[in-house]
Amino acid sequence: MKITNLIETDQTSLHQTTFLTDVIAGLSAEQKSISAKYFYDDIGSELFQKITQHPDYYPTRTEFSILEKISAILPTTINEAEIDIIELGAGDGHKSELIINGFLDKHCKVNFYPIDISEKAMQLLGENLSINASLHVHGIVADYFHGLNHLKKISNNRKLVLFLGSNIGNFNKAQTDEFLHQLEANLNIGDYVLIGFDLKKDVHILNQAYNDSDSLTRVFNLNLLSRMNRELGAHFDVSAFQHYGFYNPVLGAMESYLISLKDQTVAIDTADMQFHFKQHEVLHLEYSHKFSTTGIEKLATRNGFEIAQLFSDDRDYFIDALWKVTSPMEKMT
Repeated sequence: MKITNLIETDQTSLHQTTFLTDVIAGLSAEQKSISAKYFYDDIGSELFQKITQHPDYYPTRTEFSILEKISAILPTTINEAEIDIIELGAGDGHKSELIINGFLDKHCKVNFYPIDISEKAMQLLGENLSINASLHVHGIVADYFHGLNHLKKISNNRKLVLFLGSNIGNFNKAQTDEFLHQLEANLNIGDYVLIGFDLKKDVHILNQAYNDSDSLTRVFNLNLLSRMNRELGAHFDVSAFQHYGFYNPVLGAMESYLISLKDQTVAIDTADMQFHFKQHEVLHLEYSHKFSTTGIEKLATRNGFEIAQLFSDDRDYFIDALWKVTSPMEKMT
C-alpha cells in the first residue's frame, strides 16, 4: 500500500497549535467543551475500532448489512470502467472492501484512496485489504479537503466518496452544511458520495449503544484527557472524571459529557494556564445527531446534490444515501 503524507512538518506544528488554541477556547467558555474531532489520535482510533465491533453498538453491523446488499448495485448505478473510490476516514477497511469488491466483480478497475490524518490508522487499514491487479490502493495522510483537492488535480476519473458510519452526525447544522458545501466544491459534476446516516429510533437502543456494557465508550472519551496530557502538557487526573452519555429527544442527538467528580484545577504547561472545574461541572465532548429521511433529502438538495438512491436496513435503523453532484444549472433551480 502506497502512502502519501501531505502533512508537512510545519503543518504538523500548525495542527498542534490549532489543537491547543481550540482547547484553551473550549476550557475558557462558560460551558466547557472540546471538539469531538480530537478524539481520533492513534489510541482513539484503535479504541473506536473496538467500539464498532461491540454487540451493544448497532450502527456498524447495521451499515455493514446494507453495504453487503448494495455492493452489486452501486457499480451498475455508476456504470464506469474505472473509478476512484475515496474514503474519508480510514476505518478498518471492512466496509470499504465490500464496496470495492462489488466494483471489481463487475470488472471495473478501482483506485482506492483512503484519506485520514492518522498514518497509523492508514497502516491498519492497509493490513486488512486484499490487493489484486485491478485494485490500486494509495493512502493519503491529510485532512479531508486537502486530500480531496490533491486527488482532483491528479485524476479525472469518476469519483465515489465514502463518508460512512454516520460521522456526519457529529456536526451541528451549520457545520454539516459547511462540510457538504466543501465536499461538493472538491468534486466534479457527476461524481457521487455515499454517506451514512443513523436514523432516529427507540431511545433505549440509542442509550445502550453509547453506554456499552464493557465501558469502551467511557475509555474512548477519557482518552481525550490523556491525549491533552500527552500532547499539550496538561495535567488531567483522568480518574477524577466520569463519562456520561444520553439521548436528547429535543435535539435529536446523543450527547456525551465528562463530569468532574471533585473541585480541581488543571494546568496546561504549553499554554502556561490553569483551568478550574467545580465538582459536578460538565465538559461537553460530542453531539451525535440522528436523522429522518426528510432531513436527509433536504440536506442533499440545499448543498448541491441530487439523491440517486437511499438504502436502508430491514429495521430502518440506518440509511446509506447515494448522492450525485448536480450541474450548476440544476443547483439554481
